[in-house]
Amino acid sequence: MSVELNHTIVMARDKQASAEFMATILGLKVGAPFGPFLPVATSNGVTLDFANSDQDAITAQHYAFLVSEEDFDAIFRRIQQAGITYYADPALQQAGRINRRDGGRGAYFLDPDGHFLEILTRPYGSGGQEPLSQ
Repeated sequence: MSVELNHTIVMARDKQASAEFMATILGLKVGAPFGPFLPVATSNGVTLDFANSDQDAITAQHYAFLVSEEDFDAIFRRIQQAGITYYADPALQQAGRINRRDGGRGAYFLDPDGHFLEILTRPYGSGGQEPLSQ
């Protein structure tokens, strides 16, 4: 059996601003609108389809992106240049730090709607556990 994630809907207060934020930080492109959705496609073909919410509050979701070491450097530079607070941990307790889980690097940050974004260079469980680093 072959099962692949194809797309997910990301609710936003302003789908254009949110899609542009994600695309800019991750070094991706915002695609052409598809119905009420504004897509941002990742390199493995999964599309994040941004949609405007008619609710006052957005339910925060978590989106984790596996990236290469080089892409991590570029994304992390954009996070820092944009003045975005980043964290080493999912509890958002260790601001201004990254983690080195499984022998890679990882960081967490929030998008404008409070969605919980993560970049990591090694999948969970793929290597040794090393504590936090700067």
